[in-house]
Amino acid sequence: MTRKGLASSLAIAAATLAMAFTAVPTAAQNRPADLTVLPPVPTDFTPDRLPWGDYDFTGTFPIEPINNGRILFQRPAEYGMRFWVNDEEFNRRLEAARRNDGNFTQANERGVGTSGTSGLENWFLTHEFAKRTSMLVSPADGQLPALTPQAMELFREGRSGWVPGQAYDWVDDFDSWDRCVSRGFPASMYPFRYNNGIRVFQSPGYMTIVLEMLGTRVVKIYDSKEAAQAARWDDAVEAWMGNSRGWWEGKTLVIETTNIVSGDSATSDVYARAASPLNMATQFTGTLEVPAFNTVPMSSEAMTVERLTMVGPDAIMHELTYSDPQVYTAPWTTRIQWTREDDYEFFEYACHEGNYMPRDYISASRAQQARIRAGEEEAVTAENDDRSRFAQPFDRDPGVAPPPPPAGAPPAGRN
Repeated sequence: MTRKGLASSLAIAAATLAMAFTAVPTAAQNRPADLTVLPPVPTDFTPDRLPWGDYDFTGTFPIEPINNGRILFQRPAEYGMRFWVNDEEFNRRLEAARRNDGNFTQANERGVGTSGTSGLENWFLTHEFAKRTSMLVSPADGQLPALTPQAMELFREGRSGWVPGQAYDWVDDFDSWDRCVSRGFPASMYPFRYNNGIRVFQSPGYMTIVLEMLGTRVVKIYDSKEAAQAARWDDAVEAWMGNSRGWWEGKTLVIETTNIVSGDSATSDVYARAASPLNMATQFTGTLEVPAFNTVPMSSEAMTVERLTMVGPDAIMHELTYSDPQVYTAPWTTRIQWTREDDYEFFEYACHEGNYMPRDYISASRAQQARIRAGEEEAVTAENDDRSRFAQPFDRDPGVAPPPPPAGAPPAGRN
């Protein structure tokens, strides 16, 4: 994103270059004959143990291919109730991956190359997750639940750098990601355009999950679910990544996260604002009915339960259930696969340093508002603001059949 400055623009190219996946097939969830069935996460693989007895989940697990392969957060309507694509749809994805790989050019001495990928075709051929229709698995239709009436009202009143028709007059017109504070949680656990590395460290009693873009989580591990839940912070204490406490259930590490910074984007007090639980930084395909714009509120009741299960020597299945009864009318759950790639390099997300974007947006917007008041320029509205495009899905899954040509367009194959 240009708004994140030159450092992050270079990180886009660097992260693309790093994605030279040569993974061997990973043991994971096989696509069933009935494409509307999502089998349970397999638990037949037994990881090695660390010296103190915990299962070894350490390593680097970039989720870049999910983004590059355009496996979307919400399920495209064309897939209906299917968790899996059929062979024809998968072949379209595979062909798109081949084209993307074909555009790859090694960076020159200045670090500049083309926007193609390297290894995306191989990832599609070796990962069953590449046949999934979306990251979201519950509700079963692959669509986010509706917002409650009060949450919808706060969403419509919310302010961020993405809202159509909104002027910029001060820093309270930007969300936490615009200001390089946080992508929010659980938004930070999902892929975006770049900096999609996840690195796991373990020590006795702790797991640390380092995210390449704005976030590090330290999870204290307890002897039981009851002990972990009893150790929850006081309600008044909140953090951008929340209070994460874990326990083992067999070979699965369960992590409960509460005390996530609560609030909304309607308030002008930046110290009382929350980050959206899902936002444009999650590859989130929002609409006005399932809100985008980074203005979805978060209440003090928000919490997540994650389940991390090693499904092969180089693969972790990550399940996350989010609930906030004040905001969503029902909980929702995602399931994505992390694949080990220890050669993947993390690149600094130098966002706040030299982040001149808010100042420039404010200066330009104030000048524009002065021209509008003087009658020299048309007023900006939601209808004529190009940010209105963020109310529509901005990624297309190549597995979905190509859209019909516009009316009056010549038949395919003719100029």
